[in-house]
Parts: sequence; structure tokens; C-alpha cells
Amino acid sequence: MTGLQDHLHGLWLPLVTPFRDGALDERSLRRLTRHYSGQAVDGFILGATSGEGMTLRAAELERLVAIVRDEMAAGRRTLPICLGLSGADTSRLKEHLDETADWPIDGYLIASPYYVRPSQRGLLAHFEALADHAAWPIALYNIPYRTSVNITNQTLLRLAEHRNIVGLKDCGANREQSIALLRDRPKGFRVLTGEDANYLEALTDGADGGIVLSAHVETATFAAVHAEVTRGNHDAAQARWHEVAELTRLLFAEPSPAPAKYWLWRCGLIDSPEVRLPMVEVSSELAAALDREIERRMKVAA
Repeated sequence: MTGLQDHLHGLWLPLVTPFRDGALDERSLRRLTRHYSGQAVDGFILGATSGEGMTLRAAELERLVAIVRDEMAAGRRTLPICLGLSGADTSRLKEHLDETADWPIDGYLIASPYYVRPSQRGLLAHFEALADHAAWPIALYNIPYRTSVNITNQTLLRLAEHRNIVGLKDCGANREQSIALLRDRPKGFRVLTGEDANYLEALTDGADGGIVLSAHVETATFAAVHAEVTRGNHDAAQARWHEVAELTRLLFAEPSPAPAKYWLWRCGLIDSPEVRLPMVEVSSELAAALDREIERRMKVAA
């Protein structure tokens, strides 16, 4: 494990958390880790939105990290791990940082406080307090359509000056704000898009990579899009993106990660599509659409 800042680029996978009969499905988790460690993935996010982290007990979250790290150690490739944390109480989050300080991770992905809608001064004080306290580097997570508060660029640029804040998962859904941040950010501050449907657009605008749920499927194609943009081959990047653009809409047709879990279950990577309430499994209509797309892609691959 080395500095998170050096690794916060390219294609990161916000790994789903497999469940079976209400419990963490360790066998499926090991299978997922082996599979994606062998793909063109640059890092894992564990226990964040796609990993249903808000439904995980502390012991489950610790076990999740331990299994992924153990499975990578047994394989041929070790990837950096960011642990997703969220909450609306700064003091409680500092306790979480203490509880996880000796876990085998490389950093944290921390979302804005939800529901309470703090001011920009409050956001600044909140994240600075966490960054001062954390044993591992922090990547911020700006996702106002879930938290009801946007971290403005003025606040982000102040936070980017902190030695322990190294990047951002950008789900601001405001391209103008994102472009301005990419233009004004200090050297070394990483910005990865978290908007699957805007992955190519964000890379073209200068983002360092993406944290992309849809990359559970067609992983190599998502990695190739980033590689082609990096090489300046925008026509090739557009062609590869065309192969997966519709997939990003299908996998978010109902609340995520239920569609992705259904896909992974149908393809044999996890043993159950189970999610935890208040999430529910996909509708019969979406299941049929996913089945058709899986069949179509299997025929193309053949």
C-alpha cells in the first residue's frame, strides 16, 4: 500500500457487496475480488453507495475489507482500496476514522453530510476536522442529489489545499462547475467522475478517471475508453464508448446497485441478487430487459 494520491486515476470499481440469506456472502465476495483483480481496474471502493455501505454493520464492513485484501494477497495483483464512509455527525465520523485507522486500506471516500444541509463554512469545517483526524488520505464525494448540499468550487479549492485531502469523486451533475474545477485545481488534486452516463464526457473534459458502477460489466471496454482518451484518440474513445453507453442507462433504470447485482447473479459472479431494505430487487420488467441485453452481448462475444 502506497500513497493514495499516486493511484487515484484511471478506472476504479465501486464493488458491490454480495449478500445471501441476509448475511455477507463471503464466497461470492472472494469470487468477485479474484475476477476484478484480474481486470483492467485501478482500484476498489468498498462499502460506499454501490456497496450498500449504509446497511453494513461495523463488523461486516471490517470483514469486507479483510476478505478483499486477503484475496488480493493470495493472487498476483494488489489494488488500492478506498473505504466509503458517510454520515451527518462529524464527531461520529471521527470515531469511525479511529475505528478503521489500522485496517488494511489506502484511504477514505467520504460523502458530504446528508439531510442536515450545512453551509459552505460548515462543510469546510467538517471536512477539515475529518482530514486533520484521519490516519489515511481522504477523497471527497460531492453528490448533491443524494445529500441535498453541493460543495462549491470555492470550498473544494480550499479543501484541496489540505495535505490529507487528495481528490474528489465528482457527482455534482453540473458540467460547468466540473470544468471550472478541473481548470483551477491545484497540481496533484485528483478528480474522478462518478456519473457513469457522463464518463466519456468527463474524461474528455480532463477528469483523471472514473468510479464507475457500470464497469462491473464490460470492464475492459470502460478501461479502453480511458486509455484512448489518455492517448488522444478521441474517435477511438467514442467508438468504444458507443459499445457501453446504453449499458450505463440500463444499469440505473432502477435504484442501484440492484440492476448490477441482478446482472452479476445471472452471469454467475455472485450467488444471489439480494439487496438490503430499503433497496429491493429489480422488477420483473427490468429483469426481462437485463436478460435480453445479457443474451445479446453473449451472442456478440461468441
